[in-house]
Amino acid sequence: MPHSASDKSGATVYGEHLKTLRETGRLSSARWCSSPNYGPRPEGVNISLLVVHSISLPPGQFGGPYIEQFFTNCLNPADHPYFSTIADMRVSAHALIRRDGVVVQFVSLLERAWHAGRSSFQGVEECNDFSIGIELEGSDDIPYTPEQYRSLAILTAVIRSAWPAITRDRIAGHCDIAPGRKTDPGPAFDWHEFRESLLSTQLGKPSDEQSLKGAE
Repeated sequence: MPHSASDKSGATVYGEHLKTLRETGRLSSARWCSSPNYGPRPEGVNISLLVVHSISLPPGQFGGPYIEQFFTNCLNPADHPYFSTIADMRVSAHALIRRDGVVVQFVSLLERAWHAGRSSFQGVEECNDFSIGIELEGSDDIPYTPEQYRSLAILTAVIRSAWPAITRDRIAGHCDIAPGRKTDPGPAFDWHEFRESLLSTQLGKPSDEQSLKGAE
């Protein structure tokens, strides 16, 4: 496989150097937008779960600076009536995939982002401790874009190469780890399409030269 992981210092997956990623948690090809909403993972924890979320601000509207402002505690309640209900919340995700496939990173993958809340996966509580949270700019009932599926597949392949404990059966939606409390990424998220994209990615398609799409 052209993108298989290895412990060699020069091993790369879709343009990401695995050794550097494991050491820093930073995606070199994603745009960095630092969030203060994170903390250390418990000592000795094994990163072993990927959680897919969705978010849009205002709800059902795309584009604009509001998601980044929300995750960096800069959201102005006066900009929209809905914002007054969430402006004081302190949350984050490790990364966001915009509608055009651009990836924005907020928290090092090594750190504990505040994305899952009260949650459980396969009987283990507090998923923030051992998971990586990826937000898609979207809504439960609005189809996600081909660019988002492509970026999510590449990002997942990169993450799984660096942290192989995240097996195919340890990729879940927010709704799966917090049932009854959360519904995202919702019925509009096509898990079959995502897994097909992931399979193609792992087989070396798209081309070896493609990397994560970060903003200029």
